Amino acid sequence: MELSEKHREYWRKNLTVTLILLVIWFVVTFVVGYIARDLQFNFFGWTFAFWMGAQGSLAIYVIIIWFYARYMNRLDQQYDVAEGEE
Repeated sequence: MELSEKHREYWRKNLTVTLILLVIWFVVTFVVGYIARDLQFNFFGWTFAFWMGAQGSLAIYVIIIWFYARYMNRLDQQYDVAEGEE
């Protein structure tokens, strides 16, 4: 099956947002987690390293999932590939 330009544009946008969100995930998981132990300040009454490991990264993961679902729903509607309501 030959992909049209519309399909290529859809997948290019899909892959771009996926790559951006994966970079954010990597930074939150590995970079912030690695340098957080060197940051010695209180954040909501806890040390920043503990808070980031226990709550901060999880909150950011939920935001990433919410943003991706919202973005893809809008992209699907824009390119007429949205699933119909049943």
